[in-house]
Amino acid sequence: MNKLIFLFVLLFWSVSSQAESHLSDYYSYQEFMQLHPKQKEIADRFSDHVKETVHSPFASYKAPLKVAIIYPGIQASDYWRRSVSSFEARLREHRLPYEIRPYFTKPAREIRLQEKQINEALAHDPDYLVFTLDAVRHEMTLKNLIKKGRPKIIIQNATRPVKSWGDHQPFFYVGFDHEIGSEMLAEKFMALFPRKTEYAMFYGSHGFVSTARGDTFENIVKASHGSTVAMSYYLDFDRERARKAALHLISRKKLPRFIFACSTDIALGVIDAAKESNMLDKVSVNGWGGGGDELAALAEGSLKFTVMRMNDDNGVAMADAIAFDQNGQGNLVPQVFSGEMVLLDQNMSQAEINALQQRAFRYSDTWRSSVESILTSNGY
Repeated sequence: MNKLIFLFVLLFWSVSSQAESHLSDYYSYQEFMQLHPKQKEIADRFSDHVKETVHSPFASYKAPLKVAIIYPGIQASDYWRRSVSSFEARLREHRLPYEIRPYFTKPAREIRLQEKQINEALAHDPDYLVFTLDAVRHEMTLKNLIKKGRPKIIIQNATRPVKSWGDHQPFFYVGFDHEIGSEMLAEKFMALFPRKTEYAMFYGSHGFVSTARGDTFENIVKASHGSTVAMSYYLDFDRERARKAALHLISRKKLPRFIFACSTDIALGVIDAAKESNMLDKVSVNGWGGGGDELAALAEGSLKFTVMRMNDDNGVAMADAIAFDQNGQGNLVPQVFSGEMVLLDQNMSQAEINALQQRAFRYSDTWRSSVESILTSNGY
């Protein structure tokens, strides 16, 4: 019986030490810019434009523009919801008539459903299709879409171009660099914890995001701090699975001093387990993204620290890229937009956090897309 239980746990948690995707398969943002020097200048100008308000909308748009978005948005993290709202708010600021056809799934576990949604979206002949690079299978799907030439592909939540695609890249990569974010988290970890601290790694799914976030952190703290992973789990970015994984460690009395969480939902699941076990004072976990739920957890002291994205900039960047493209100024759109991130911890004042929150959610705190009702009906 004990052997069966062990096998069940092993299969359920998908325990492993490395993600199946490797960062060497992708160009880093800096590497890509070095290989394409003109892109740096374009990217800097575009980034300045993203930060500004639209004062003079273009007047030569065709109407209506058709956009399909396929997001793993059914999760606690508000990143995807805020992305839709900031995207639409900026399109409205450009006075660009549009139709958005939205599709949402749970992250990582509904790859086949996402592929079905892509086929359904393509049947409506969109001008742009916004998708993500979250799991290994996404790469082949995106490669085939890019080859077709229409619709133009925007890959969100990825800022590292795929090397094997060569010159056949999507219209636009947009998001916040996972590697840079985890570098910031690694620096904070090393400042707070003693050398050679053992910790648990809670990955999302096998693929790009887990590799860029989790393996980056692991490599830095091992090389510079002597800290190592005691155990690791693949949890498909699922809050409940993260809760059960943390409870499993607690029940075996193998709870490490720190758990590295590769996403908001995973961090919240760990916090759920700590509260349930009355062990908040013994569990330290990071956040990843700095959305509303993470800020609340940071304020109550249950989240140790997090990296906060200037969230709405990615929705704004997508809208601005489309606006330039539709106005015949596609040469002003960089291949990659990588947004700004800031480290937050429990020592920051509420005034400091409020100021960053106003920057990060400058559109989505004041205007909400009707598309969000789809997520609301799913309980998020």
